[in-house]
Order: sequence, then structure tokens, then C-alpha cells
Amino acid sequence: MATSDGLGRWVLAYLESARNLVGCGAGAVGLGLHFAGLGGAWWPGVVAGLYGAGALLTPGRDGDPAGRGTCTTTTPAPAPPTTPPAEPTAPPAQPKPAQPEPAAPKPAADPELDALADFLGSVPLPAAAGVAELVAALRAAEPGPAVRLIVRHRLPVAVDGYLRARTWGPWAGADAPDPERELRAAVAVLAAELG
Repeated sequence: MATSDGLGRWVLAYLESARNLVGCGAGAVGLGLHFAGLGGAWWPGVVAGLYGAGALLTPGRDGDPAGRGTCTTTTPAPAPPTTPPAEPTAPPAQPKPAQPEPAAPKPAADPELDALADFLGSVPLPAAAGVAELVAALRAAEPGPAVRLIVRHRLPVAVDGYLRARTWGPWAGADAPDPERELRAAVAVLAAELG
């Protein structure tokens, strides 16, 4: 009974082996040749020969039943005797270094505010207008609808008005408002709304 059980395991292991799978693939190529009309009357020999060549030329793995010549089964080696581990000696107690106080959480980065700040840094704005201070206050403010409205609409419109007025300044009349004063006033209103 034990012999047939070992043989059955060996057969199943061989059927799942890489050698058998490659041999079956090569045999399928032989069948394809037969159905294409190239095998002639010798097609069973062609299929068997291709299967054998595929199975024999495929390298076997360690433990592959096709790589061994016998049908022996392996039993696991007994585990080595375990000895209780030696008790570790505790290192002398050392005082723990003082942990620094956790810093206040930084406000989450706002990609729209970052893009606006990059743009504002690339255009010639007067420092006295307070745009840089307003951007710093926007970064420190709690996110909300008021901050979002200033970042998305109101500050870009104020800066755009300043840049347009500067561009058209040479053609404006003498009674045209000063663009820098207008920008400073708009920034002051926005800063006051921020609180």
C-alpha cells in the first residue's frame, strides 16, 4: 500500500513538473504539424519524439521527480533538539534623553496659494503695497471660504488691475489714479477681512 501511495505521489509530481509541461507543449506542436499536413503517416512518432525531446531537454529542479531515477519519497529530517536560550542580562538602566516638545502642526499646503505666490514673486510689485505680507497672512490663516475667495479671485484681480494700469499708464490722463496706491488700498481691505 505504501509503495502505490509513493508511486501515486511521484506520478502527480511529474505531471505538474516543468519537464512534463514543456514536453506537452512540444507534443502539441507535433499535433499542429500533423493537422497542417506535414506529419504524414509518421505523425504519432513525430508527436512522441517532440514530447520526449522537450521533456529531456528541460532542466529539472531539485526535488523534481523527473530529475531522479527512483521513486523514493523523502521524509523531513528531525528537528534538532532545542535548548532553552540563556537569559539575557539587562544592560544598566540609562536615563532617557529628554524628548523635544512636538511642534505645532503646520497648516496644510495650499497648491493654489503656492501657485499664486510663485506668480506674485515673478511680477514687479511695489514692496510698499504689502502683497508679500498678505500672502504670509494667507498661509497662516485657517482655510475657509474667505481665504479661498481671496486666493482664487480677489487678490489676483487686484494685482491684474495694478499691472494693467501700469501698462496703460503712459496713455492715461493726468487725472488717472495712481496704480500703486490703488493696489495698496485693495491689499489693505483684503488684510482687514482676513483679520
